[in-house]
Amino acid sequence: MNMRFLKDALGWGIVLWVIGYALGIMLFAFVPSSLIGWIITPFGTAITLWIAFKKVNGDTLRYFVLVGLVWLLIAVGGDYVFIVKAFKPADGYYKADVYLYYVLTLAIPLAAGWRRDAAHLPTLLRAVDLGLELGI
Repeated sequence: MNMRFLKDALGWGIVLWVIGYALGIMLFAFVPSSLIGWIITPFGTAITLWIAFKKVNGDTLRYFVLVGLVWLLIAVGGDYVFIVKAFKPADGYYKADVYLYYVLTLAIPLAAGWRRDAAHLPTLLRAVDLGLELGI
């Protein structure tokens, strides 16, 4: 495991989780608990997009898949230990907003990796060339 991967996977994964956790704790005093996740999701998504597309330094889809899986493990593990076990929410924790958050946590790095992976560029360029030839 190299330092770049540790930074991208563990470093950014922990940073993203802590940001969401801190926002949730701050909002807890002002917002019904059932809405906290829905309020955090747009901000968390924007930050995750920025990190995945601008800060993660991978060059293959495989690298981004591994980063996404580590981020997902950090999110699920951190939520379970520091929310489910620590606070024991009366109405439960795992609802649609949490599942959306988990899907986005994995999907965003996958999208960034697909975009950055050089193996896809020839296919994309051939499709553009074909479209130009067909007058599309």
